[in-house]
Amino acid sequence: MKLKLAILITFILLLGGCTQETQNKLSRSIQNWTGTNGTLEVYAGNKLVKKFIKIDKLSTASGTDDGTTRPYRYGYGYNDKNFNGKKDDGEKRVYFEFSDYSTSYIFYEDK
Repeated sequence: MKLKLAILITFILLLGGCTQETQNKLSRSIQNWTGTNGTLEVYAGNKLVKKFIKIDKLSTASGTDDGTTRPYRYGYGYNDKNFNGKKDDGEKRVYFEFSDYSTSYIFYEDK
């Protein structure tokens, strides 16, 4: 019992010492194991123009050489062409990217 408590306290202290970005990366790693069922909706003004469903995660791009974050996010999901929230025949899993600066979007878990 004391060993478990000592391990838990050590883990909490180590996690508390991490930067926010390191904590976010750890969280994304855990999401890779567990998965999520995210939906991404992209808007042009008030109009829904693109919808991706069954997204495992969104990732923030980082530079290959310098490791700095880039101003876009990316992921894989099904292109929901008819916006019904279901994977229909002909709707394929695709790679997508969108800008964090100029894209109006909502990402949410859809269980």
